[in-house]
Amino acid sequence: MKKVLLLGGTGFVGRHVCEKMVRQQWRVTVPTRRESHAKEVKPLPFVDVIEADVQGPAALAQLVAGHDVVVNLIAVLHGTEAAFELTHVELVRKLVAACKAAGVQRVVHVSALGAAVDAPSLYLRSKAAGEAVLASSGLELTVLRPSVIFGADDRFLNLFARLQGIFPVMPLAGADARFQPVWVEDIADAIAHCCKLNSTTAPVYEGFGPETFTLRQLVELAGHLSGHQRKVIGLPMALGRLQAWVMERAPGEPLMSRDNLDSMRVDNVASGKLPGLQALGIKPAALRAIAPTYLGLQGPHSSMQGLRETAGR
Repeated sequence: MKKVLLLGGTGFVGRHVCEKMVRQQWRVTVPTRRESHAKEVKPLPFVDVIEADVQGPAALAQLVAGHDVVVNLIAVLHGTEAAFELTHVELVRKLVAACKAAGVQRVVHVSALGAAVDAPSLYLRSKAAGEAVLASSGLELTVLRPSVIFGADDRFLNLFARLQGIFPVMPLAGADARFQPVWVEDIADAIAHCCKLNSTTAPVYEGFGPETFTLRQLVELAGHLSGHQRKVIGLPMALGRLQAWVMERAPGEPLMSRDNLDSMRVDNVASGKLPGLQALGIKPAALRAIAPTYLGLQGPHSSMQGLRETAGR
């Protein structure tokens, strides 16, 4: 039985990847700081949950040893420049060293659509820096760059739906930013497919859906499907940055940050220069076909099984 080390396996995308790998009869190792964070994947067969701090080089080296493939999903969306550097660059350097020490050659890494050294945000620049570390490592590498990822348990459309259930209007920064949302099941399929291969035709693939939306349109769709659509008021950049600054200082994980707004200064859509999921044999599902099954009031279709049935899977 082949073995995959899944870094970030307890997160939104990671939980779906776990399921895919188990279906492929792979043994999956999922490290986590606290075992309680892995309650959704721990019951799956062939999944080994290990409490570990992957930022520790010694712990990471022990985790990597004995695996056929390493998948890296670990990322942060908000934070300081130091936090982005630690997560998106330094961790990748440690991972490269651990793979070389253990003789593990195959790495599948999830980055972000729009990652570039000259990108407008710390998030996208740090993602590009992490890719560069891997590209120069000599490892057998496949990078996936997804657009915003949606699904039944996402923190994107669900968040906008919940907010419209609370507030009478929706003031929105970056309302005209464009996205090509991609279904989490399609990204998970792509990762699982790449794990089966010793190499891929291209080193980098873009993950995007067949539809393009502005952020305003996505918020309006989330409100419509959830049954409490509110008026969306686009904010000028100065007010949007003030709103984001206030949100950064709210307790818990921010809903929006100024760096998020910086990311939205470039459209989060396919570049047209790199292959998409179709090159991996995956036909991306349309958001309009999937979102109603979990944002609407269809009852049983809100489950993962309902999503698969709706998509004909």
